[in-house]
Amino acid sequence: MTIVPPTPGEPRRPEGPRDPGDAWVVAESGERYWGRFGAAGLLAVDADRGVLLQHRVSWSHFGGTWGLPGGALHEGESAIVGAEREATEEAGVPDGAVRARFTSVLDLRIWSYTTVIADVLVPFDPVISDPESVALEWVPVEDVDDRPLHPGFADAWPRLRALLDARPALVVDAANVVGSVPDGWWRDRAGAAGRLASALAGLAVPAGELGLGGDEWFPEISFVVEGQAKAIAADAGGERVRIVPAPGEGDDAILAEAERLVGDGRAVIVVTSDRGLQERVNASGADVRSAGWLRGLI
Repeated sequence: MTIVPPTPGEPRRPEGPRDPGDAWVVAESGERYWGRFGAAGLLAVDADRGVLLQHRVSWSHFGGTWGLPGGALHEGESAIVGAEREATEEAGVPDGAVRARFTSVLDLRIWSYTTVIADVLVPFDPVISDPESVALEWVPVEDVDDRPLHPGFADAWPRLRALLDARPALVVDAANVVGSVPDGWWRDRAGAAGRLASALAGLAVPAGELGLGGDEWFPEISFVVEGQAKAIAADAGGERVRIVPAPGEGDDAILAEAERLVGDGRAVIVVTSDRGLQERVNASGADVRSAGWLRGLI
């Protein structure tokens, strides 16, 4: 691998100090890849308008094609943070407007590119905010193949498109998972539940654990609490973790939440080690994982 400085035809950047990541990585075969620390792009998915695509300016790498807002990662920057930063710089994506659903990584050993597939939470109109774009458009999913696509995106699109309808969800038996670790939870059940909900806010699940493609998934989480744990703060897990106070028996609330999500067409996993509840869940069409499974992912 060789790192070379910018050359004519590279992605242009605003005036000012250049980030160390803004450089080409050149393979022994001569192929060049932009981003010393790898690169990432954002595939924003709007349920009503389709996916956000960028028409690349002619002087850029593979100019004239359609692809994703994205670019080189900064040193130490995660792919999700980098993809969202680049999308803000290139397309005016507002902070908090999207939430990552899963990632797909092209790993060439000397360089990697991560596609971050994110759902639009707050609808927005993209804005051309730097010179790398000729146009930015919401393109219906069924029309994407009609555009002249960036070669990398064209190769990845069939796999990504096949996953766009997949929306896995977890229903967590909070009492069971909290009680699986002797950390003093019996002294403060609401506090212990809050700590677990907070830890789940950043949960990444390997695709293989869900039987899906891609690399890592960030499923929405229903966190069912009962008894004293219902004193937990409603925002303990952030936007991604929905706190569900059980109106009666916890098991009944967990089963009802699983059935609701299954009815919405979601692929549901209930997390509990309670054998009796596991049998009821299996009959509802949801899958089951143990408390230890979830603890191992946190």
